[in-house]
Amino acid sequence: MWTSPPTTSSAPPPLPQTMTSDLHHVTMETFWREVRSIEEEIDGEEEEEEDEEMKSIDEVELEEAWLMEAGLSSLVTSSLSEEVPPPAEVLLSTLTRQQAATVRRRLDNYSETLKTRNRKPIRDVRDVFTEPNDEPAERCPAPPSPPESPLSQYHTTTKTIRRKAHRVRSTLPTFVFEDQPPEHSSSSTHTLSPTRTHSLCVSWSGQADWLLRDSPYSEGVAEHRRGGTCQDCVRFHGIDGGDVPFVPVAPSQGLVSADDLSPCDLTRLGFISHIELSTFLLALGVQTKRPRPPRRKTRDSGVFAVPLNSLLENDKKKFPEVKVPVVFQKLLCTLEQTGLQTEGILRVPGSAARLKYLRGELDRCCGEFDWSTVRQVEAAGLLKLFIRELPTPLLTHTHLSTYRSVLGVSSVVHQVQALQLLSLLLPEENRETLRALLAFLRKVVSHQDQNRMSLWNVSMVMAPNLFTYSQRGNKRSIAKQREGMEEAVGGAHLVRLMITHQDLLWTVPSFLLSQVRQMNQASNQKQFDLTKAKRRLLRRKNDRNQITELCAGVIRVQAPLHTKVSMAIQLDGQMRAKDIITRFECDHSSSVQHLYEVGGNICERRLHPDCLLLDVYRVNPGCDWLIKP
Repeated sequence: MWTSPPTTSSAPPPLPQTMTSDLHHVTMETFWREVRSIEEEIDGEEEEEEDEEMKSIDEVELEEAWLMEAGLSSLVTSSLSEEVPPPAEVLLSTLTRQQAATVRRRLDNYSETLKTRNRKPIRDVRDVFTEPNDEPAERCPAPPSPPESPLSQYHTTTKTIRRKAHRVRSTLPTFVFEDQPPEHSSSSTHTLSPTRTHSLCVSWSGQADWLLRDSPYSEGVAEHRRGGTCQDCVRFHGIDGGDVPFVPVAPSQGLVSADDLSPCDLTRLGFISHIELSTFLLALGVQTKRPRPPRRKTRDSGVFAVPLNSLLENDKKKFPEVKVPVVFQKLLCTLEQTGLQTEGILRVPGSAARLKYLRGELDRCCGEFDWSTVRQVEAAGLLKLFIRELPTPLLTHTHLSTYRSVLGVSSVVHQVQALQLLSLLLPEENRETLRALLAFLRKVVSHQDQNRMSLWNVSMVMAPNLFTYSQRGNKRSIAKQREGMEEAVGGAHLVRLMITHQDLLWTVPSFLLSQVRQMNQASNQKQFDLTKAKRRLLRRKNDRNQITELCAGVIRVQAPLHTKVSMAIQLDGQMRAKDIITRFECDHSSSVQHLYEVGGNICERRLHPDCLLLDVYRVNPGCDWLIKP
């Protein structure tokens, strides 16, 4: 949790000597100014509630919550139906060796903890994993381990963050930033072997080709934890400053965003992402511990302190397609229209009395509110106030501590990968609101020549609003001040990464989508309850049909909202989704049309316009093709 500076003095605490090196020092004044502004608005109302946040969840509750979030509720609850097979069997059949080991470890710890309390678990770990010593085979091959290379000097072993009040924590070398991207020394390229030269040249452009891997992130970091040469650290060590965005590399099947999938597929994606994130952080040596959520006031009406899902439920009565609360969109729109060129936007605080008045007016009559009377600094203050007063933080209580744990990862590439998995775990309303916020913050940074708000300044301002902090008294030791500054810089570092690499946060890696397909396929087999003989015969029949259809290369596209409701199309290696859409007349429709992959081993997926349909067909030959908005 982020700590605030002493309130007895208006000046921020002095920076440690280790963080004041000429141009590389971190300016903390922006952060502390924002913290003091927040303290003035809180005015001591939540001091009693914050003490409860320090308490950790009971170990049984923690393990039970983890298993529930991983889609393994049937292992900890007795509400099972004999007609429907437990979803745990379907999910476990798609896990890799390391992912299955993580589930086994969690379930074993849950069972042992219950036994010490003389409570019998619903299902023992030996019932789920019949042969504990025989780990399931990997569904995806692990990438080959790179040979020992001189580039191991760029790699540092991941450290676990442990908070101890009696010990002064050393400053983290990763958190030394500039407002400009670091200059890369050209001499480092001379140490490369001929086989490494091409891969590093690709890394200078920041191409995130690790999205295309068939193997999970957790399978490629074994060398990282042992302090050896990690493939990702070797390739991307030159841009560890974090200012150069990673460019997603589109596979032939097209990039998949989280909002391209159906709710059913998103649920299963969340199960796999949850297990993979825990496995990934464990492989990196990072331990996470979830605190108990604090009690916060929740309102049923108005704008502020109202849950996001309640706001969206009310907004969808007027705007059915809305994904972000209307008041939040209004605030962003007001700032984009008049505030992007305003110097110090987001940083300069507005009048506290004026903000209190505007808040009351918005709560009273949001639909009839006159936005023309709101100045830029007031809109910025209302935006930050809206984020802070959400009953559930925008990053959620469930994952907020895990976000902080990402600071224990030494490689920027692995930090971005962990943030990507975390973003896919957020509820839809939180994910879409965060996406709108990050897109706006990127626009603010793009106008830094006019508004004097660099990427680092924006990150420093937004960190105390996205990450909660607790006040620990006015008299604090030097160790507490140093810890508070490290946490401030750490929070700003996470915000900075999310702004810079936001396009990757919503992109589904290939291995996750592949595991979702495997889970759907296994679920379909369970649902039809086929015997081994029937499955063998059906597999042979499907194989013959698929070969015949693939040779014919013909698909049938359905478009029920168009004049041409159906069309048989011959596929070739160059045909893309946008080519199919242009063949249908849609003059009467003002909305953008998309081609969807429906059924087979996916519930529903909106295809990227540039994806090659023949490759999609090979992955899911049993799907239907549908054109709709």
